[in-house]
Amino acid sequence: MAHCKSAVKRLRTSTEANLRNRSRISEIKTVEKKFRAAVAGNDNAAAASALKEVVSCLDKAAKVGTIHSNKAANKKSQLDKLFQTLAK
Repeated sequence: MAHCKSAVKRLRTSTEANLRNRSRISEIKTVEKKFRAAVAGNDNAAAASALKEVVSCLDKAAKVGTIHSNKAANKKSQLDKLFQTLAK
């Protein structure tokens, strides 16, 4: 357990940030699974809306620092490529 005041505060804030980051990452995974299910089911409209939602979640997470911006860009590219295979 931390002894000084600043260490106690740092422990508290890092715990809160950890919970926020876990929540955001979990949301990204859930929306991505929904997108992949729509692609697997050949549902173009559902896949398009799910892709838009995934991209939004990734951008928000990258903006606040939950994930690295390059990781968000790579994931968006990967999912867009998957969506393009559905269009063919």
